[in-house]
Formats: sequence, C-alpha cells, structure tokens
Amino acid sequence: MISTILPLLSAQFADHPIRSVLALLVFVPVCYVVSNECVRYSRRIKGFKGPRNWPLVGNIPDIKYNAADKYREWSKTFGPVYQIQLGNEPVIVVNSAEAAKKIFGGNSQALSSRPVFWTFHKVLSNTAGTTIGTSPFNESLKRRRKGAASALNKPAIATYIDHLDLETKDFVKDGFESGKAGTVGVNPMPMIERLSLSLSLTLNWGTRMGSRHDPMFHEICEVEAAISKFRSTTGNLQDYIPILRLNPFSFGTKLAKEHRNRRDVYLTRLNRDLDDRMEKGIHKPCIQANIIQDKEASLNKEELTSISLTMLSGGLDTITTLVQWSVALLAQRPDIQDKAIKEMRKYYSDEEPLADAYDDQKCGYIVALVRECLRYYTVLRLALPRATVKDVVYEGKLIPAGSTIYLNAWACNMDPDVWSDPEAFRPERWLEQPDAPLFTYGLGYRMCAGSLLANRELYLVFLRMLNSFELVQDSEVDVHPVRGSSDPTSLVTMCQPYKIIFKPRNEKALREALRAADERLAEHEKA
Repeated sequence: MISTILPLLSAQFADHPIRSVLALLVFVPVCYVVSNECVRYSRRIKGFKGPRNWPLVGNIPDIKYNAADKYREWSKTFGPVYQIQLGNEPVIVVNSAEAAKKIFGGNSQALSSRPVFWTFHKVLSNTAGTTIGTSPFNESLKRRRKGAASALNKPAIATYIDHLDLETKDFVKDGFESGKAGTVGVNPMPMIERLSLSLSLTLNWGTRMGSRHDPMFHEICEVEAAISKFRSTTGNLQDYIPILRLNPFSFGTKLAKEHRNRRDVYLTRLNRDLDDRMEKGIHKPCIQANIIQDKEASLNKEELTSISLTMLSGGLDTITTLVQWSVALLAQRPDIQDKAIKEMRKYYSDEEPLADAYDDQKCGYIVALVRECLRYYTVLRLALPRATVKDVVYEGKLIPAGSTIYLNAWACNMDPDVWSDPEAFRPERWLEQPDAPLFTYGLGYRMCAGSLLANRELYLVFLRMLNSFELVQDSEVDVHPVRGSSDPTSLVTMCQPYKIIFKPRNEKALREALRAADERLAEHEKA
C-alpha cells in the first residue's frame, strides 16, 4: 500500500504544490488531534465519573481561576471523589474529609510519591534539586525526610525558641516603629515576609535577615514567589500538553530557567557563607550545619540543598500567606481580638506585651485562633499532588499504580459533614471539637514535616501581636478566602494589599519591653 500511495503523493506535490502544502497543513494537525484524543481517552481511569472536558486541554480552561473551589463545586455533582482530565493527564480529586481519610490515611505507603512535572522538575529544578515536598519517592527522599524529621521534631523545636523570640520581637518592633506608635497605617506584608524569611535563614543557615531593606531580601522574596507559581496546576500548559514542549520560544520554559539561575546565585552564597563560618568555627547551630556534621546522615550536596529549599519555601509559603490574611481579618473583627485579650489576660497583663517566648501554647483560645486561620485560609488549598506507587481501591473502584491524585485540602477543611457552619470564621469551633481533622498540612506519609514548627511560630506571632497591639483597619480589603484572592490562578493565594494601624495597647510598657529585649540581645551577642 505504501508503495502505491507514495508515488501518488509525489505526483500531487509536483502537479499542485500549493494545494498539497495547504492540505498537509490541515491533515497533520487533524491527525494529531484525533490520535491524541485516542490516547487521552485510553488513559482515563475506569469507574470514576467527572465533568466533560475539551479536546487537547481537558478541564484546564474550567479551573483557571480558584481551582480548589471549582473542584469543591464539582463534588456536589460528581461526589466527593471524581476524575478530571488536565491535558493528557487523568487526575483523581478527593474533596471530603471522609474520603481523604479512606484514601490517604488508609493507603499511606501507596501514595508516597509525587508526579513529575516538566516545568518544575525538569526545567526549574534541574540544578538545585527539588524540595522534600515536591520530590518523587526514592531512597534519596527517605534520607532527606529522616534528616528533616530529626531537625523538626518537638525536642529540636525547643532549641529554636531563642530564634522565635528574636524574630517575633522584631516583628512587633517593626509594627511599632513603621506605624509610628499607632499613628499611621502600614502595609504589613514586608514585615511578615521579613519575619518568615529571617526565621527560615536562621534555622537553616544560622544567618538572619535583620532588615527588609537588604537587597537579598527582595531578591529571595521575588524569586520564591515566582517559583511557587510554577507549581500551579493551571499555569504551565506544557506540563499536560506534551507537544507544547517542542516550542523553542516557550515563555514558560524561558522564565523557569531565569528564576532557576537567580535562585542558584543566592543558594550558592548562603551555602558558601555557612561553609566559611564552619571552617572558622564561628557558625551558630543550625539545621544545615547539624546535618553536615552528622556522619550518619550521609547526604550529598543536592540533598542538603533540597532540605534548604524546603525550609525556605515552606516558611515563605505558610507563614507569609497565613499571617497576611489573618492580620487583615482580625483588623475587621474586634470581637475576636477582645476574646483573645480576655483569654490572654489569664496569663499576661498589659504590662507584658512581649509574652513569654517559651510559652508552649498554653493559651487555648490563641491555639484555636491559629487552627481556625489555618482552616479558613488553607495555605495550599490544593495540596501538592500525589502519585500512586501501588494500586489503590476506593469503594470497589481501582486507582492503578502511576495515577495522580489531588487532595483538595480547601474542600476538606470546608466539609459540611465535619462542620455545621464551615463558611463562618469561628475559632471556638476548635475548643468545641479539638479532635476535628485539619487538612492544611496534608495527610498521610507526605504531610508537611514542619507543621509543629509552623504551629509554634504562628502561636507566638499571634500571642505577641495581639498582646501588644489593637489591630485597626486603615483601608478596605475583602477578607473572604475566595473573593479576596489577589491572584486566583496561584497555587498559594494571597489577599489584596491593605493597610492597618498597629495601635499599642500600652505604649509605655511596649517601649520598655522592646528596649529591654534589645539590651538582652546586645549583651548576649557580646558574650
């Protein structure tokens, strides 16, 4: 047949070159679309319903904005567990607390890996590696998780209290000085970013970001925010549509390489600075140095960098996002501030604005407030995707090994079967149901390793901030977690910029507490 067709095609091209080229331009794309649709259909997971999808792109156009909330909406039609198609990739989406418990809690080892994405894993991360949270399962990951676990368990966190003390004190000081003792409104975002970044740097490299005017502060914040967007399920079409990877002028690939190179610069600088201090014997205890000195850890340079990136991105994602939303909401909810003060006064007077840094979460209302902020403003609304390494069976339906599964943490945290009023912001719910599930840190084997540290840090931030200041709204901002999003396409969503007034509750006591804290620090550094 081929010997018959080829001469005919050659003759057609010779006799009608223009018509033949036009026909070819139509025929080739049509063939590609038809064959690709056959591939897409064959890859669908049998037995799972889901929304209709478009040729080539699947459901990507439907989830461009507020993807987690769209998945939650679809669950009302297709049930708590259903299937979507992102380009060529079928994905199982889990949207209820009960289903999440069955699938992620009951199949922890089978869901121990991550899918590999072209842009994030093969372009952006090919020089510095990936974070622990984004790495596929392998022996290297097991070593890194073990190293991180030893650095982030409860006894280890107790050794970081002095760092938490310093950074939260400087956060309060920044609010006091930037707001000129409560006389002008300030945008708290740079303060929050400095707090998050400085703590990450201190814990991991033993160096801090003392000023938000440092050029490296702006560079790290800008690059890490951009890199976070490369993990978005809607921002990188080439991850799901393979033919787009052939485009030599791909803007996404070019941008990923640019931010990869910029990140390599400050990672190299931070690592070299630590190596130099360790060689001179003047380094401070930190995670990176502890692991380097631990001969049993046996981590190579890439694995050490992976842990560094985990601390860096985790701090900036979790703390920055949550505190930004929470401060905006609290400024609009004086009733919650009043309740918090009433409970804090059982432990601290207004003469003690900088509450004890060693307070291990003894004020129950502040603990509940932190948990409610984590629930209501679910930082990573669509938890990092899982890849199955073994078959998983859910209600008699097979999810084969190699499948991608999404935990819709946002939908699970807003589950009406867990809460009678999920749309309300009400910290008291955690006093009423202290054992209720919280999905913000994920679930199962790959849940966030730094959750204990994050909770301890958030508790101290909220405790000192509310004990020092009355938060007063100075500009209008929508604090609804969906409507108020500044970038509804982002994986980690922030609210719109705003200003608030940090009004000291006891200005004289706060001035004195900050002065005394600075003196203690100066004496400690001299010693």
